[in-house]
Amino acid sequence: MPLRKSLSFWTLLFCAAFVLLTSFVYYPKWSKPQTEALISWDASGYYMYLPAAFIYQDLKQVAFLPDVTQKYNPDPGQNQAYRDSLSGNRVMKYPLGLALQSLPFFAAGHLAAKALGYPADGFSAPYQLSLQLGCELVAVLGLLLTWLALRRRFSEGATALTLVVLTLGTNYLNYAAIDAAMTHSWLFTLYAALLLLTPAFYARPTLAKALGIGALVGLMALTRPTDILAAILPILWGLRPSWPSLQARLGFWQQHWPKLVAAVLAVAAVGSLQLFYWHHVTGRWLVYSYEDQGFSWLHPHLWDGIFSFRSGWLIYSPLLITPLLGFWPLYRRRPEAFWAMLAYTGLFIYVTFAWDIWWYGGSLGARALVQGYAVLAWPLAAALEWVLARRSWTVAYAAFLLAGIYYNLWLTHQAHGGSSLLAAGEMNRPYFTAIVGRNAVPVATRWLLDNGEQRVDDSRRKNVRELWHTDFEQDTTAGCGRPALQGRCSLLLDKDHQNSPEYRISATPADVKWVRVRARARCVQKEWDTWKMTQLVVSYRRGDERVKEGIIRLQRVVDQDWPSEVYLDLQAPAEAFDNVRVALWNADGPQPILIDELRVEAFEE
Repeated sequence: MPLRKSLSFWTLLFCAAFVLLTSFVYYPKWSKPQTEALISWDASGYYMYLPAAFIYQDLKQVAFLPDVTQKYNPDPGQNQAYRDSLSGNRVMKYPLGLALQSLPFFAAGHLAAKALGYPADGFSAPYQLSLQLGCELVAVLGLLLTWLALRRRFSEGATALTLVVLTLGTNYLNYAAIDAAMTHSWLFTLYAALLLLTPAFYARPTLAKALGIGALVGLMALTRPTDILAAILPILWGLRPSWPSLQARLGFWQQHWPKLVAAVLAVAAVGSLQLFYWHHVTGRWLVYSYEDQGFSWLHPHLWDGIFSFRSGWLIYSPLLITPLLGFWPLYRRRPEAFWAMLAYTGLFIYVTFAWDIWWYGGSLGARALVQGYAVLAWPLAAALEWVLARRSWTVAYAAFLLAGIYYNLWLTHQAHGGSSLLAAGEMNRPYFTAIVGRNAVPVATRWLLDNGEQRVDDSRRKNVRELWHTDFEQDTTAGCGRPALQGRCSLLLDKDHQNSPEYRISATPADVKWVRVRARARCVQKEWDTWKMTQLVVSYRRGDERVKEGIIRLQRVVDQDWPSEVYLDLQAPAEAFDNVRVALWNADGPQPILIDELRVEAFEE
């Protein structure tokens, strides 16, 4: 079919244009400052090899990092490298595969910075823009390679719709167009290339193809070590769980064993680059650079990783239930791919969520699975081909698809623009339910991130009565913060005064069903680090035994220079209690905050 008449080709162009417009028009991350820049957070860790090696010639101490942090602030905690206790040198946390892939774009940015008079320091605007151009070139290439693989095996409609689902309906959009300097879109493209090369090798085995497969797998593992699982695809391609199939494969490798050896050597050669780096920096060939982070192999976080509201895969990309259901039609349509892809998908999901930080920081959905979407594109296309052959299913799926696309675009918008409602990595069911599909909510809704029992709708509270209050005028133990929010004194918490007194209020299950602890607060200087925000802590006690506790972080809502009302709602526990305790803690943060008119109320619903 001529390309001008190909639905899937025009869909490919549309999807590529959508990614490019999202990247350069909607959210041009290269032009953003500090931790919103393209080269920030984890992305700056993957990238750090390049300025260290080619600008500062300092792979061992990374002594330039404090100055870079002060000027550009890509990661305030300087987590790109850690101090090795044995050698005394600093070791990059992340592997060097992405830096290797980014090298041409880094070089272009370096030349542009010198020519245009920008600081040639690795982080100024030309480096950011050049890397973003590279990221989008790789993303478009990934879509192109996926299209090439699918259109040879599936219908035009199924191929076109697969590209639409992946690009508009999943978190691939975020990691291809916005957070594109992370590893995931780059790996997606490598997987797409592998899925073109692998069937081509088995159709006509050549040494060049074997070396290409080995180099791709080695580069994937050098980019993210767990992506060594990509080797499953060429190893199991075309195999079936039967003795004759295994015999045939063993015979194939007996005939082509030099090519197998060449592929293995290519994997080892590419992977050895990391070993040489470690040896150069520490004197040791093997180093575990993730320090205290690791895997729980016997207790993977599968349920949380797939279904939790914090960052669950199918909660944030529900359209991807389609490829999971598509493995059966894939088996019928493309049996040579079925077992390899099924084994890869199962193991990849297991390993991904065996990682103890299964939510992978502030990610939009399960970002660590995004590269695997190049594999899932095949069962996705098989499922869509099945759907498109049945009119009633087509109509139903169209509604599901449109809802999924709207939902994904809403998520992406709220993660980066809009009202910034999405709190990536912190989400929970109550907060998700309160914001989903909305573009604005009451600011107090953000306290649901800490305490799911918050009552944002005050009309639900009945029979409100005050149990206790203090205005801090007479409480000399609390100190006297000035200028006071009201009267002569307010409670001041700062780097030298981290804790308020703990206040005890008598209460029993007979007379208290809910409590609301409220106060007025004003930030003298706002604390933006979530983990250092001032906490209001409320607990039900039996004597001194803690029965139930809740907290809120005040600065989620409280701003600088203007008093706000803060409150925490907590339902009484089923267990017996005889008092309620209230305290405030500045969470080891340095920023001062004033508190006044602290009250405890009982209410019912």
